[in-house]
Amino acid sequence: MKKIVVLGAAESGVGAAVLAKKEGYQVFVSDMGAIKDHYKKMLDDHQIEWEEGHHTEERILDADEVVKSPGIPDEAPMIQKIIHKGIHIISEIEFAGRYTTSKMICITGSNGKTTTTSLIYHIFKEAGYDAGLAGNIGRSLALQVAEEPHEYYIIELSSFQLDNMYDFRANVAVLLNITPDHLDRYQNNMQNYVDSKMRIIRNMTPDDAFIYWNDDPIISRELKRYDIKAVRLPFSELKEHGSIGYIEEGIYTIEKPTPFNMEQEALSLSGKHNIYNSLAAGIASNVAGIKNEVIRRSLGNFPGVEHRLEKVCTVGGVLYVNDSKATNVDACWYALDSMKTKTILIIGGKDKGNDYDPIKPLVKEKCAALVYLGADNQKLHDNFDQLGIPVRDTHSMKECVAACSELAEPGMTVLLSPCCASFDLFKNMEDRGEQFKTLVRSM
Repeated sequence: MKKIVVLGAAESGVGAAVLAKKEGYQVFVSDMGAIKDHYKKMLDDHQIEWEEGHHTEERILDADEVVKSPGIPDEAPMIQKIIHKGIHIISEIEFAGRYTTSKMICITGSNGKTTTTSLIYHIFKEAGYDAGLAGNIGRSLALQVAEEPHEYYIIELSSFQLDNMYDFRANVAVLLNITPDHLDRYQNNMQNYVDSKMRIIRNMTPDDAFIYWNDDPIISRELKRYDIKAVRLPFSELKEHGSIGYIEEGIYTIEKPTPFNMEQEALSLSGKHNIYNSLAAGIASNVAGIKNEVIRRSLGNFPGVEHRLEKVCTVGGVLYVNDSKATNVDACWYALDSMKTKTILIIGGKDKGNDYDPIKPLVKEKCAALVYLGADNQKLHDNFDQLGIPVRDTHSMKECVAACSELAEPGMTVLLSPCCASFDLFKNMEDRGEQFKTLVRSM
């Protein structure tokens, strides 16, 4: 019996373990941290061995293959030992792909992944398609393949997941953009990160579709290096360079496979970044054969994504907006660009090798004040104090919201768009956003 070890016992790891057990593997799950109770129950219910708080080296190094959680870096000591022994390491998505023939619609990019993935899923469900939501959002792809199979899977893919995918094939691949992010995981080498994102087109055939942002300079450069067999379906803000999706004179247009258009004002999502997200989602849905009237209705009634430019409430004439998903500089740029009023920007967290220069002009133009939120705010002081805008230093969400309340005047917007990861002060970006919303609503 083939032995498989799963490292990390959260959503993706437990899903991979359940699928491996179903497929006849001898399965062992190991997590250096504490495993949540409901995941322990799932493992116990499927009679899967597990451990927490440590790694039993001899058992792990006895594996024929290892499924690694995307959150575990290659530099981790146990991963280095696995690599040194020559044991193959794969992602949960790669493993799940072996056991399904369902259609895979896969979305990646530095920004907009969750919104675009959620929007495509919304359109597919509105069309009555049998679709599952997986990857960075939704339930584990492996668990769905094992216990709740679907005809289509809409999958949000991070660079970390793409790193350990080899034979997996996307039937529809969406590449939204490539801007600096997670450079701390890529030896502070941008090309390493770019190479990771480009893995989404691996193994694609002439029967597949590759949807990408035509205006992205890095994507344009990289495409010259690859022999892409899939049908190319580029989109851009304007009709140029062969784009088949664009906005022209206020009309949202897709030229093929099936011609489609609607008024830009009828789109439920606003802001320049969401034009791109809506174009990518519309093209992906068009490729899948969804009727124009369903795409039109769905683009118009999509409710948006939690923690992404989410309007929380208005207090004392001040609008509070939760954009906790903005974990890199480019995401913050788009958020600031969409602001129509003077803004108090909340910025900070675990820096990922950020270069803040791209947002400085917008900060100077749009922001009435900056509130730094992090365990260590020195890099923010070094970058932004020189702009002459009032700043406050805070080290908890309670301090942060109190500072924003003091600084903001009626008619302004308080925007949580941190540019950084959340792990210095919060469990994750959802925890950061939820704390923000709870405190604001209690004011």
